[in-house]
Amino acid sequence: MSFSSDNIAELNLLLAFDLSTSRAGIKIHKTANSAAKAAARSLYEKGFTSQIDGGYLTSSGITAAEHVQSLFMSLNPSVKK
Repeated sequence: MSFSSDNIAELNLLLAFDLSTSRAGIKIHKTANSAAKAAARSLYEKGFTSQIDGGYLTSSGITAAEHVQSLFMSLNPSVKK
């Protein structure tokens, strides 16, 4: 079992969300690379975000992003938030 390149793009996008506030969303612009646009669409279709181009995290998106960010910090302990 391993992460696909699509999964990695989704994980990276979840890392972009600021979990310290529920009022901060993200916007994937039309000029973004195709992997970022596909990841945004996929997260939306899975119910993790409120908009197809980013938006805000849903409650399940918040849980997923918390897990992703926790894993990232565990794998990269020298990185500061």
